Amino acid sequence: MTAGTKRQRDMRKALTRLLPRVPMLDAEAILDVALAGHLRHLPPSIALWQAVTARVRHAHTDYEQLLEEGYDRDAARFFVIEAMNDTLALWGCARRMEADEEDGD
Repeated sequence: MTAGTKRQRDMRKALTRLLPRVPMLDAEAILDVALAGHLRHLPPSIALWQAVTARVRHAHTDYEQLLEEGYDRDAARFFVIEAMNDTLALWGCARRMEADEEDGD
């Protein structure tokens, strides 16, 4: 039997389906965010996708550097979409980010 609440178990299963090759370090960080209280009102699939996009953007792209260089949020997001999609593909994710997609980050 898997430990944790039903939501935690459902979230782990959904993460495995969404990102079959995600590194453990990233998977743990994504689950921490997806299970955070401020996302509790969302269905697991939406909370998980928001956590995934935030993790990829902040940990696997130049997003933070672009912000520091003075780019606004929307411009920085535009410039990192390709890198985000490359990471998602590497992790085995069939879903991709779109330029106009809102993710709650």
